[in-house]
Amino acid sequence: MYSANSQNNLNPYLVKEIMEANPKKLLFKVYDFAILNCQKGNMIKANEAVQVLIGALKFDDPQASQISLGLMKIYQFCQDQMRKGNFEIAFKFLSELRNEWQKVLKD
Repeated sequence: MYSANSQNNLNPYLVKEIMEANPKKLLFKVYDFAILNCQKGNMIKANEAVQVLIGALKFDDPQASQISLGLMKIYQFCQDQMRKGNFEIAFKFLSELRNEWQKVLKD
């Protein structure tokens, strides 16, 4: 996603925060990034974030495979809506998913 030269432009504090973040915090950062870029109408960055979410799904775990399949369908729907320029729909779905994850994963 990033070349060696693009790393020179990264915020060192943000890089440190991400490198030290636990999986829950990383999940929310990816959702936040996707949601923010839906608000901005930036399909490329929002799609990259959704691809990260898709890549994190666990299809090989019998307990998580059905949930993963359902989430993948929602993520693909969001990607389709972004391609059509319907960022507000993708924003709504991603925001609602983030809120539900927050309820489920709260400590």
